[in-house]
Amino acid sequence: MRPLSVPAWDTGPWPCGLNSAPFRRISAPTLLPGKTDPMARTNPLQFLQQVRAEVAKIHWPSRREVMLTTVMVFILAALTATFFSLVDLAIRTGLAAVIGA
Repeated sequence: MRPLSVPAWDTGPWPCGLNSAPFRRISAPTLLPGKTDPMARTNPLQFLQQVRAEVAKIHWPSRREVMLTTVMVFILAALTATFFSLVDLAIRTGLAAVIGA
């Protein structure tokens, strides 16, 4: 293995005074002899089997969790809409008072 090159501007201490290992440039990964490309194509049957295996690992929320989060979203949306309506009303009233004076 050849050593990684370190640019001259990387070798000093950090501006805050902490000494740290310099940054190193890393080259693109290369495949070892006898290893296959991890992004190699699979046939459709293997792909579907892998998809099924990944979907089986997912933790799906229960009906109760979905209902609670849905209700919370509606409540927070209503609170946010009320807040911004009040802020808009205050700004509109203030501007009307300044322009009308």
